[in-house]
Amino acid sequence: MIELRGNTHTFASEHLLGTPIIIEKGIRANVQLETSKDMVVDGYGLIHGGFTFGLADYAAMLAVNDPNVVLGSAEVKFIAPVKLGDVMLAEARVIGQEGKKRAVQLVVLVGKKIVFSGLFNCYILDKHVLE
Repeated sequence: MIELRGNTHTFASEHLLGTPIIIEKGIRANVQLETSKDMVVDGYGLIHGGFTFGLADYAAMLAVNDPNVVLGSAEVKFIAPVKLGDVMLAEARVIGQEGKKRAVQLVVLVGKKIVFSGLFNCYILDKHVLE
């Protein structure tokens, strides 16, 4: 079922992490983030890679979509720079499941250009990480 509301990260800022476009629990999620001035790190309009990573992480969490999901590890590649005014789209897909572990494959695009790719290992805990 396609949703626009996740079961996790329910207080996430759309301005900082993106707006969910598609959520299919345990299958996939697409999240869009429009860059803004407060993400810029230099006079060229370069967007800090942490915002790209944050978008990807958020999309991975929504693809798993469990209230107790956490990121355990990530293997990522920053492929191209992102600049002010770009709109990034993260496409996350759950590609593996082993017990409480979920492998999530990700790409972040600006238009049709891939700017970031990664494999995130997410884990579903028995209770919230802060409990």
